[in-house]
Amino acid sequence: MPIAATVRLGRDVTIHDAALVNLYGCSIGDGTKIGAFVEIQKGATVGARCKISSHTFVCEGVVIEDEVFVGHGVMFVNDRHPRATAGRRLQTEADWQVVPTRVCRGASIGSGAAILCGITIGEGAMVGAGAVVTRDVPAGATVAGVPARVLARGGGEVRV
Repeated sequence: MPIAATVRLGRDVTIHDAALVNLYGCSIGDGTKIGAFVEIQKGATVGARCKISSHTFVCEGVVIEDEVFVGHGVMFVNDRHPRATAGRRLQTEADWQVVPTRVCRGASIGSGAAILCGITIGEGAMVGAGAVVTRDVPAGATVAGVPARVLARGGGEVRV
């Protein structure tokens, strides 16, 4: 699994095992840490001072701003209607359109979360482990569950 020549790495980026990642056509900001078995696709952006934990998939169209934590095994999605074929032939890039997703500064995404496309996770928001995020998460909110629901707003105490 390579780090392609098309990757733009900022200063002091740490990749814990370069042989165990797949990075291509993406941009990684200064001081960010990338764990093993991470894939970051072309057209994805990871900001400065982020932590992308092992076994995470960041697909094309995802923008992760500065100081974001992404837990182990987080999966991003960039297609609302995924299909293998179009007109009985395997799909190509021409057959679908990337739906962008934004994770704002200082947000935290727990291990095993699935982040569907077309949403924004607000600044300082927290996504619980295993959550399936299907809609925007307000800044400072804590969400959890399947589908993810707001448990607290504005960094307040979590109610369960």
